[in-house]
Amino acid sequence: MADSNSFSYFFLIVIVLVSVAVPSSDALSTNFYHKVCPKALPTIKKVVTDAVYREGRMGASLLRLHFHDCFVNGCDGSVLLDSTSTIDGEKTAFGNNNSLRGFEVVDRIKSEVDDLRCSCCLLC
Repeated sequence: MADSNSFSYFFLIVIVLVSVAVPSSDALSTNFYHKVCPKALPTIKKVVTDAVYREGRMGASLLRLHFHDCFVNGCDGSVLLDSTSTIDGEKTAFGNNNSLRGFEVVDRIKSEVDDLRCSCCLLC
């Protein structure tokens, strides 16, 4: 019987081969925001840098917030939604309430990027 290291190695090779075999698409681009909203990424970086400067643990908190959002059904931003009269949001769900931090930083990022009025934000 193969040990877990050889199985992990085999699994990694299969993943690499499958990813190479799948054709790529032009729909996604690592420089999308450089083209449509050149000030977006510097604005986001400034807000995050300011938040981490004010509170040193905020970088880790934002990373944790991202992982909590991506935990169950993929990264969908649902952890950022507030509860309504008919829906209990993930932000205040039992496992997240008084546990996750950084929502105010995300809100500030959204506000400042919206203020840029770039073509990528016109539908925001």
